Amino acid sequence: MGIERVELIESGRLSDELETLIDIGKALTSHLTREDVYRVVMEKVGNLLRPQAWSLLILDEHTKELCFEIVVSPATDQLTGTRLQLGTGIAGWVAESGASLLIPDISKEARFYSRIDKRVGFVTHSVVCVPLVSNDRIIGVIQLLNGLGHGQFTEQDQRILSTIADFSAIAIENSRLHQKVSDLTITDELTGLFNSRHFLNLCEYEMERASRYGTELSMVFLDLDNFKLVNDKYGHQTGSRLLKEVGLLFKKAIRVVDYAARYGGDEFVFLLPSTDKKGALAMSNNLLAQLRSAEFRSDCGQTMKITASIGVSTYPTNAYCLQELIKLSDEAMYEVKRNSRNGVKSA
Repeated sequence: MGIERVELIESGRLSDELETLIDIGKALTSHLTREDVYRVVMEKVGNLLRPQAWSLLILDEHTKELCFEIVVSPATDQLTGTRLQLGTGIAGWVAESGASLLIPDISKEARFYSRIDKRVGFVTHSVVCVPLVSNDRIIGVIQLLNGLGHGQFTEQDQRILSTIADFSAIAIENSRLHQKVSDLTITDELTGLFNSRHFLNLCEYEMERASRYGTELSMVFLDLDNFKLVNDKYGHQTGSRLLKEVGLLFKKAIRVVDYAARYGGDEFVFLLPSTDKKGALAMSNNLLAQLRSAEFRSDCGQTMKITASIGVSTYPTNAYCLQELIKLSDEAMYEVKRNSRNGVKSA
């Protein structure tokens, strides 16, 4: 009877393992966001292995740090978003070496980084940590703390987690590639801002929303002054880099709810939801001030002073449809360019 019970338990666990891998496999072929993939993976890990706490750490390739992306723990709020240097702690060692670690008793482990436990008030007894590997490249780790009932993890737990990690790494990379492809269809490759086609789709949505709720909507057209002279004097490579730096400046300057796009050449356009004319003029003057004060340099190190001509129009004060909103802000911008440059004008 005892043997039969053990066989039933093992059979049930194998069934759970298979179901978990099938669910993660579905994530491989679906267009889930990275965050959705993270959630699916960690939810299945928790249901199958039942640790007291578990986390998914993703490697930031630029800073070479591990970031706690998903944390399921009594200290979730304190740990999510925390970063860890490669080589630091169990997770850092696994990410750096690419080898899995099974530690039944953490008190005997010199690589354990106890500062996190002290910081969040958690007590770690045992750890199993495995790398996420895609195309022979470490992209992160999955780490489990304290087995069921605070017991020790087993070699079977490590084997199961390693198998899940193999599937998960593929799912995460697929979601990254899908996101990159999606980004390419809506963003301008040079500046990182939205492209004009996607921007116009956003405009239609926001115009309909403003009309429905009776809110104002402002549009800002911006054209860099004398940009052709930059290309003629310093070359197109400097000109392209300047556009990229200007795009980054604009991205940082606008609100989270605003939209910015490269409209074409050295023209940029901004859509400001729930913003009246006064607010749009204030935002435009702020953009112009930031351009004037920014330090841009040519490839040979010469300082380039950049200004812009800016036009503003507001719905429904100036225009009653999207086409008119675009037309009027564009005309206001060209009036500044014809008369003085380096200024802002409202329709």
